[in-house]
Amino acid sequence: MEIKIGLAKTSKYAMEVCGDTCDVVERPHGGVTAIIADGQGNGLAAHHTSSWVVNKTVQLIADGARDGAVARAVHDYLYNMKDHRVSCTLTILSADLDSNTVVISRNSNCPVFVHTEEYDAVYDEEVGPIGVNKHMKPLMYELPLEPGMILVSFTDGIAHAGRKRIGHGLDNEDIQKIIADNGPEDAAYIARAIMDLALSRDQDRAGDDMTVVVLGVTAASPDSPKIERLEVTYPY
Repeated sequence: MEIKIGLAKTSKYAMEVCGDTCDVVERPHGGVTAIIADGQGNGLAAHHTSSWVVNKTVQLIADGARDGAVARAVHDYLYNMKDHRVSCTLTILSADLDSNTVVISRNSNCPVFVHTEEYDAVYDEEVGPIGVNKHMKPLMYELPLEPGMILVSFTDGIAHAGRKRIGHGLDNEDIQKIIADNGPEDAAYIARAIMDLALSRDQDRAGDDMTVVVLGVTAASPDSPKIERLEVTYPY
């Protein structure tokens, strides 16, 4: 199998710094994890919060900690560092080759979409962000890792796109149509298509910081060379 990850991110209109942070880390026993965090507010202060949260998450996962324990530990750090006054959403999507599962950890008001060849699911149960409530727990989901899977999540700038201009944000059906029209090998395209749709709803003036992450699992020839590839575009 091959794991494809696509990420797209943009800042709120007229803001130079995006308050969201995203990253990808290789797991110590095989697999990869994608992380997105949305710091409270906008601009540099929000970026410092989300960047710190993501960097701490990357460090703990690379050290071998389990995703649920990572979310709890990062919450404890943020809770104490900011005196429980600053919140941050955190979503962790892992393709774990050690357990041969997909692991999802949610502390976000935005859903995670899962598409497989057999079913579609939207994980959108209510859960709080990290950093403010002492006894925070992430919502955890674990699914068998199999070719054909697509996982999508995003921050609330995507979810709320268009709300100020047309009265409502993106519907689940909008996201699911993009997912259904593409395959797991199109992870980068799916991320960009969702971003483009959200920006079009905001008339290309993002009403909030926007980040979308897509994880796809494809079949691969066992005889093909195992080459890791990463492509990054950083506008300035």
